[in-house]
Amino acid sequence: MGRVAGIKDVARRAGVSVGTVSNVINRPEAVLPDTRARVLAAIEQLGYVRSESARQLRAGRSRIMALLVLDMGNPFFVDIARGAERAAREAGLGVMVCNSDQSQEEEAEYLGLFAEQRVCGVLVTPADATGGNLEAFARHRIPYVLVDRVAASTEHCAVCVDDVRGGMLAVGHLVSAGHRSVAYVSGPDDLYQIRDRRQGALAALAEAGLDPEALVEIPSDRLDVAAGRDAGARLLGLVPRPTAVFCANDLLALGVLQSLYAAGVRVPQDIAIVGYDDIEFAAAAAVPLTSVRQPATVMGRMAAEMLLEEADDTDGGHRHRSVVLQPELVVRASSSAPRGPVRPTP
Repeated sequence: MGRVAGIKDVARRAGVSVGTVSNVINRPEAVLPDTRARVLAAIEQLGYVRSESARQLRAGRSRIMALLVLDMGNPFFVDIARGAERAAREAGLGVMVCNSDQSQEEEAEYLGLFAEQRVCGVLVTPADATGGNLEAFARHRIPYVLVDRVAASTEHCAVCVDDVRGGMLAVGHLVSAGHRSVAYVSGPDDLYQIRDRRQGALAALAEAGLDPEALVEIPSDRLDVAAGRDAGARLLGLVPRPTAVFCANDLLALGVLQSLYAAGVRVPQDIAIVGYDDIEFAAAAAVPLTSVRQPATVMGRMAAEMLLEEADDTDGGHRHRSVVLQPELVVRASSSAPRGPVRPTP
């Protein structure tokens, strides 16, 4: 393999100075048309690509925006990435997508990498509920925006969804269908989203005049399909068994659905299911899944636009803000009203 052509090779081939080549690349309007044409021809012939890393060192930051999410196996975060990527491309930036896998340690390692790479900014759904990782990262003076997380202070921007409202929509829908005992398949309790969705579920029960005991929690350490299957098996063992289940996300709901189907339990006739996120697979499930829709793509784009605004602020005029988007209940076959009175299943 031959040597990679550098800017000096282009200058030699075109018979101009290195400075002229640099001007053609960065300020083409400052170069005479004939000279510019010679330089562009030399670039094409040699296959020259400018060193972005060298340019970044001179500029002090890169043209890369980092996105750090909890689980790239969850289509919800893929949609967030899609929205962020669209906004970044429109601004001439690329996006580095990383997965913390809900690990505080991996989150800390990635934040260190972002500082080393001098990214222009970071979009992050924190795995560290204490905020310690981001507090340490802040000393690098690289802007960051919280995604799918409420801001605990006014020192940074944030975009999230009203998860209390989402929990109310899900369980309120089940209660209005006649259910009086609802299981909540939750997730890691250090995640604000899990706690907020539980709070909303309890509020919906209270609004219907039901006791908090009407919500039977089935905890889970993960938020994936396998954890949902395990939760479904535990749901089947409950006596009396709730007639409906609200899952903290759609992957859990799909796992519960698989477990119930394998046991011969009918959905929604025996147990109704409501998920959360409204990922693409929800509508395509064996029994189309009722779900609380989050505007994930909008969230990603909005967060990226906030980050770009802060990164481009040179006069200190940027003001941090938090945006709370509203969820929407999408009703499908998995939660249709039960036939006749709903009684706890022994």
